[in-house]
Amino acid sequence: MRKKKSKAVAIIVAHPDDETLWAGGTILSHPSWHWFIVCLCRGSDKDRAPRFLRTMQVLGSEGIMGDLDDGPEQRPLDEIELERAILQLLPSMHFDLIISHNPDGEYTRHVRHEETSKAVIKLWHAGKISAGELWTFAYEDGNKKYYPRPIENATLYRVLSKRIWLKKYSIITETYGFEKTSFEAETTPRAESFWQFTNSYDAQKWLNKIIST
Repeated sequence: MRKKKSKAVAIIVAHPDDETLWAGGTILSHPSWHWFIVCLCRGSDKDRAPRFLRTMQVLGSEGIMGDLDDGPEQRPLDEIELERAILQLLPSMHFDLIISHNPDGEYTRHVRHEETSKAVIKLWHAGKISAGELWTFAYEDGNKKYYPRPIENATLYRVLSKRIWLKKYSIITETYGFEKTSFEAETTPRAESFWQFTNSYDAQKWLNKIIST
């Protein structure tokens, strides 16, 4: 039997729990891949930072946290500061795959998710991040009409097995400690979807189209 080829994969997210909510099933389904998770905010949060590090152990991933502003007022970050933080936290190496937020976010709306996605796409297109391909989370909430749902006609869409979903759900409710009635627990998707880009030109073109609309 041929051994599955290991991949080097980086996930770049704004907050602790984003990696699990939007891609936890994908991580758990590929234990042979080498996962490195960059979380840009909450590094000094005495509750969520330790929970993020424990989650890395459960997921079998490496991880690192930054401490960018994440106040409730969601003031826009300086683009240069954001890009610098990503490059400082992300190992300087080639990744087979980078996964990050969607330029429109996963729900209506979180500025940090949108900013993170735009920065990652720009850095990849500029050659400052080396990766074979990029996946962005593909979810929507009908403009707040319902909890975020995976987009079924996205490039990649996969229903999680019951075992994988329960493991993902336990990370949200037990490791991260969210109540079962919380937004996070109620949201936890049973399927995961992504927009896939195999070259940075197409990703940048897509981003430009989103920004202009």
